[in-house]
Amino acid sequence: MASPTVTTRRAVLQFATFALAGAGLTGCGFRLRGRQAFAFQRIAIQPHPGGAVAEELRRAFGPAVQVLAAKDPLTQAQLVLTVANEQREKIVVGVDSSGQVRELQLRMRVRLQLRTALGKDIIEGDDVAQQRDISYSESAALAKEAEEALLYRDMQSDIVQQILRLLAAIQPGQLD
Repeated sequence: MASPTVTTRRAVLQFATFALAGAGLTGCGFRLRGRQAFAFQRIAIQPHPGGAVAEELRRAFGPAVQVLAAKDPLTQAQLVLTVANEQREKIVVGVDSSGQVRELQLRMRVRLQLRTALGKDIIEGDDVAQQRDISYSESAALAKEAEEALLYRDMQSDIVQQILRLLAAIQPGQLD
């Protein structure tokens, strides 16, 4: 049985270890990601209603940024973001010896254009893409179809987060 001093010493060592680890993380600049701060207050997202990425992007902005409605004139926006060519692809990347599909790659890509309300291009035709690998089995086709839908939804959310980080990197001087 451990004596009270050994137990106390162990507790002090554990506390010191956690304190050092915490100090090390804060010393290196580690910080949990919070909400992004944007250099603009109003944005228009085209086309309206657009695809699933455009719709999720409209919902992703917090109260600090007003997303203009379809009826609002584009001149009210500080930025106009066009989310075009939303593509979903499914490519066979692995087959077995009898030619049966065993592995697929799911890809999702959107093309972005960002300009000011006055027409100055900030981003011209950049692609944002995600891909995921998925195994496939004929005997579990329905389950794999549901997994595929979940992976596409996950890629969509990742693309929206990438776009938000891209928009958060815009400096106020670029809005002129």
